[in-house]
Amino acid sequence: MNVTIIPKKLAGAITPPPSKSQAHRLIIAAALSDGFCHLSNVSLSEDIQATLRCMRTLDADASADGTVIRGADLVDGHEDPAPTVMDCGESGSTLRFLIPVALALKGKGSFTGHGRLMERPQEPYFELFREKGIAWSREGSVLTVEGRLTPGIYAIRGDVSSQFITGLLYALPLLDGDSEIHLTTELESRGYVDMTLDALERFGVEVEYDGARTFRVKGNQIYRHQDLTIEGDWSNAAFWFAAAGMGCELDIQGLNPLSCQGDMRIAAHYAALCGEELVREAGEAPAAREGRRTVELDMSQCPDLVPPVAALAALTPGCDTHLVNAARLRIKESDRLATVTEVLNALGAQVEEYPDSLLIHGRASLAGGVTVSGHNDHRIAMMAAIAAIRCEAPVTITGAECVKKSYPNFWKEYARLGGAIRRKEEAV
Repeated sequence: MNVTIIPKKLAGAITPPPSKSQAHRLIIAAALSDGFCHLSNVSLSEDIQATLRCMRTLDADASADGTVIRGADLVDGHEDPAPTVMDCGESGSTLRFLIPVALALKGKGSFTGHGRLMERPQEPYFELFREKGIAWSREGSVLTVEGRLTPGIYAIRGDVSSQFITGLLYALPLLDGDSEIHLTTELESRGYVDMTLDALERFGVEVEYDGARTFRVKGNQIYRHQDLTIEGDWSNAAFWFAAAGMGCELDIQGLNPLSCQGDMRIAAHYAALCGEELVREAGEAPAAREGRRTVELDMSQCPDLVPPVAALAALTPGCDTHLVNAARLRIKESDRLATVTEVLNALGAQVEEYPDSLLIHGRASLAGGVTVSGHNDHRIAMMAAIAAIRCEAPVTITGAECVKKSYPNFWKEYARLGGAIRRKEEAV
């Protein structure tokens, strides 16, 4: 699907969708629990459908809308039939969370995916598997793992993806002895691990974390069934924050100000780009606002915020914004350092790409008048839509349906807020 956007400011109240990151975590915990769980405010994005589908393959029962989940019948150390191939769609969270879970529950599992998913690195797990005697193989797009996880020490990098740590944190409490996770590097995306620890605690699973590099996990734990509500998603809210920073009168509602979501950092990044007093709190001297100013934002703990923050930075006149510590964006749904640069520059921005960072020279408006690709990446398509607000000519985005991965109603909400959109020449 292609959409063409006629540049126009947005206005109105907007409630972002439920948090995809929290939903993954609560669905998996519910599917491992000892009874029925009722989850409210579930949004059936393609990634969440993938997690529900895979948990059904692992013997949990889940309603079609994901609101009622009965925990799986956990095995008790005996060999269990291997599940059929689990289709993870394009969800890295689904794949990486469930590889250890399948080994703990079944002693084996086969996984497939689409897009770039099966090309994304799994080496942190493979290094562990070599040490633990777990076999793996790859045939075409299917990854198969086989072997029982055993209690013990799990040494793993903390700077590739927090998803590997989350996968272990879900699986290790199911083992028949105590385990520890030792991080061999500094932990990045700490907020996502905090969300995992919060979800486990809600289901009665105890993990001791020293706040640095060691997690201690008791074995023989039971996930206790719970009824919970998925909170609003700060990651997708970030696109509306970017629009607000461009002058759109938006009332962003339904977010938890005390959330564990790491992407709450969008509030601080927004302030650094848009608010003088809050900029001072972020470390910039007031004098730097005379003439062009420079803002450096560390994205190591919130890499998913780079597309919306980049759009806002590109349209913050008089400001040079350096988004640093973002190398992991190269292994997302697209190489986001490259695709952010390509799309924004095509629109008329001035973005410089470096191995692990972007330098963005803000200006008052962009030329637009071009067709850009969504790169089969939901965050790139949404970034282009937000940047189009301040373009001087219409912008066409190809493959715009990719937003379904995390925000199925994005285009509908964009139009409701006053956005002028045409899909294949049909008015929305």
